[in-house]
Amino acid sequence: MTGKIRNALIIGGGVAGPVLAMALQKAGIDSVVYEAYAGTADGKGGGLSIAPNGMEALKVIDADEPVRALGKPMTGIVLQDWKGDRLGEFGNPPGIAPMLFMFRHEVYRALLDEAAKRGIRIETGKRLVDAVETTDGVTARFADGTEATGDILIGADGIRSVTRKLIDPNAPEPAYTGLISFGALIPQPGVPSTGGKMNMPFGKKGFFGYQVFDDDTAVWFVNLPNPEPLTLAQVKETPAEEWLRRLPPLYAEDRTPAADLIARTAPEELILVGPMEKMPRVPKWSRGRLVLVGDSVHAPSSSSGQGASLAIESAIELARCLRDLPYDEAFSAYEQTRRPRVERVIAATDRKNAAKAAGPVMRVINAWAIKAFARMAKPEKMAWVFQNRIDWDSPA
Repeated sequence: MTGKIRNALIIGGGVAGPVLAMALQKAGIDSVVYEAYAGTADGKGGGLSIAPNGMEALKVIDADEPVRALGKPMTGIVLQDWKGDRLGEFGNPPGIAPMLFMFRHEVYRALLDEAAKRGIRIETGKRLVDAVETTDGVTARFADGTEATGDILIGADGIRSVTRKLIDPNAPEPAYTGLISFGALIPQPGVPSTGGKMNMPFGKKGFFGYQVFDDDTAVWFVNLPNPEPLTLAQVKETPAEEWLRRLPPLYAEDRTPAADLIARTAPEELILVGPMEKMPRVPKWSRGRLVLVGDSVHAPSSSSGQGASLAIESAIELARCLRDLPYDEAFSAYEQTRRPRVERVIAATDRKNAAKAAGPVMRVINAWAIKAFARMAKPEKMAWVFQNRIDWDSPA
């Protein structure tokens, strides 16, 4: 039997890291967040959506309002073919709030600011390279030569987690989905409001998504099939101006606003998101005094709409378990609580990516796959995804 913890080292300042720090504080446990980027992750990444279950989880730690203020409602997702014809639509079950679209770097900033307001220490430029356990604690070693010691170390360090490899050197790496992604938020798109709905046409040569808001701005994103993986650094080797020249012709045959919206995008507005990846099933969530949370252990594809929300849920559940149990028992209880849910959600929401990648080559099969997904994603069938509630007051 090991004792309950007093403090924790949190590796990663994305979504899960600051949420976990605030939840641990609520549980009476001190923590420090160590972020690899020198100036936090501001400006990193494209858009994301926070689902109602994610917002409900944020309410547990009274952190929902700063995030809600960033969001633009997404009341539904309309699937279309290359002609713009409607193939299906899905949204949240009746009586459940819509998903909220926002930009990843804004969410990071809001959560880190909220954590800092609560007196939580956040250190930047701290890239984890190793962790050494003793009978009394664990020491994190960073690339800049500094160290930090705590009772436990929690890896909230994303899909390319260093902590995951420290826990299990044989842990799986993220899997490339066959798609690279771009996006933008543009003013005056020249297309009428989509009425709160995200349109997703599966084009002849690539997938496109867009939503036109009532304030006459629009967000668009491209998931472009690319058989050979490209790193984000490789994508950035091509200037934004060149990508904006290459992309519109790929959508020229589609009867959708794709080519026009891309053509209206200025180079400084283009977001080079890079390869779309997801995590295979991770066999080991913890070892000794180390444990994983968020994308480091259960990252769905970025098109699932649940990555951030699942990370928020898991961070709060881990804190609840650590509040009530010695760390070894807490890690076990946390995994037993979270693994079944996250794996079920990932299985239920990841089918879209196969259709996106198949589209340009197998359009007939693709249309069938999209319709099948739309049938599967009917609100009554997906209600369980959005209706998850965390009972903070119950014992772990």
